Amino acid sequence: NKVPGVRAAVVSDTFSARSTRQHNDCNVLCIGERVVGGGLALDIVDAWLGAAFEGGRHAARVAKRDALLP
Repeated sequence: NKVPGVRAAVVSDTFSARSTRQHNDCNVLCIGERVVGGGLALDIVDAWLGAAFEGGRHAARVAKRDALLP
């Protein structure tokens, strides 16, 4: 997350994948090959792509994080 505009998250379940999009506005998904099987990886990607940033109370935190990068 040191690259401006990149908000990455490491996930290993669908709940976390969905939450990273909804609460942190993540735009890069990282999945460990040795940790997550193929079927679960597809479910994670579907959950992540299907979620949208909720804004609201989460927007202030995202703005603070983005302000730290040049």
